[in-house]
Amino acid sequence: MRKRPRDRETRRGVRHFRVACLRGRCYFSPARPRQTCWSFGYLAEKVPIPTRLPRAPAEVAGGRVSGRLDGSRTGRPVAWSTLGRRRVRRWVSARGRGRSEEGVENLIIDTVLGWFSNDLAIDLGTANTLVYVKGRGIVVSEPSVVAVSRDARGPDKVRAVGKAAKEMLGRTPGHIVAIRPLKDGVIADFDITEAMLRYFIRRVHDRRTMVRPRIVIAVPSGITEVEKRAVRESAMLAGAREVYLIEEPMAAAIGAGLPVTEPSGNMIIDIGGGTTEVAVISLSGVVYSNSVRVGGDKMDDAIINYVKRKYNLLIGERSAEYIKIRIGTAYPTESMDTIEVKGRDLVLGVPKTLEIKSEEVREALAEPVNAIVESVKMALEKTPPELSADIVDKGIVLVGGGSMLANLDVLLRETTGLPVMLAEDPLTAVAVGTGRCLDELRLLKEVTIRSSIS
Repeated sequence: MRKRPRDRETRRGVRHFRVACLRGRCYFSPARPRQTCWSFGYLAEKVPIPTRLPRAPAEVAGGRVSGRLDGSRTGRPVAWSTLGRRRVRRWVSARGRGRSEEGVENLIIDTVLGWFSNDLAIDLGTANTLVYVKGRGIVVSEPSVVAVSRDARGPDKVRAVGKAAKEMLGRTPGHIVAIRPLKDGVIADFDITEAMLRYFIRRVHDRRTMVRPRIVIAVPSGITEVEKRAVRESAMLAGAREVYLIEEPMAAAIGAGLPVTEPSGNMIIDIGGGTTEVAVISLSGVVYSNSVRVGGDKMDDAIINYVKRKYNLLIGERSAEYIKIRIGTAYPTESMDTIEVKGRDLVLGVPKTLEIKSEEVREALAEPVNAIVESVKMALEKTPPELSADIVDKGIVLVGGGSMLANLDVLLRETTGLPVMLAEDPLTAVAVGTGRCLDELRLLKEVTIRSSIS
């Protein structure tokens, strides 16, 4: 550790600030020379002012330091750290533009925060997890799947996360299990969720930084306080400094570009992998929300059960998802597309191949699709009259991967009689909206759930 400076001028004239251990060099306050450095990973309150400077006095942010800021050598040679030199110069230039002392200090603190910390926004979905990094956009879009190696002699070991783990679904030996740690939008396996979050955070967060990231996580609107606490604790244990929760409909509306802060009604439907969120938003708040545990996963299960019941053929989750994407539809069409399906014959026990029509897939999807339509009708019935008038003018916006089911917008338009539009990028709307909250701190405070752990 760096010792307290011995020269009298430095002890008397330099004002130091408390900071964490920076690149192996610790700075201390002359008033508290025996103060120990903070544990690695915590934020410094202010930028350190160097300990060895020339003798000529100069004023920096209200504190007297000895030395010239132009780099000329008068007396002892300058021993600035690179960080200290850059920050002090910005301090002086900011004051020269007429900023107050407090404003200058806030500028420096914000600059250091941005330089050391990568704040993250996470769309923790049942099917996919997206990570948005402040200033960089979406950098991770991976399936919410973790492959775990089971060992009776010791703890479970994570073998793969994301796309690599999804490739293992249904293809693993007995001691390896591919797990979806989230079910119906909430955490089903706490430890596996923590491991998955830690993997994604380390993947995008610079390990050389001192500061742990501040994280905003989108969660379904209908989850309980216990489920919210599980999400917060998983993120904290995975390495977060602060955790904020935002409701998925609010994040989706922000990502879709709706004017959520204005006094007008906006209806958003977020169809994810585990849940469907129907919400009416006005003045940065959710006026009404309804969460039904029906989404893309239930659609896949419906296709699996239909093929099993009608053809005695057992297919996997990936095959069902492929069928849904290729020829799935929510509304009758004139085209009669077909697709080849491979699975195991339940009667003979041998592999079998058959063709299935799009009309059959629509019939299989009827139950989960009708559940979504009923939730939309219920939301419209419980919306206040003034906001209903706004929805008639603006229409309904669809986001989420499930909203990309063919002709789902047509079905909702025919059922409700209202204009229904698919968002420009429905897959990333929640992640983008959550990320915009990081860029606008005032908006973050307005729309996040009112409790956090720091």
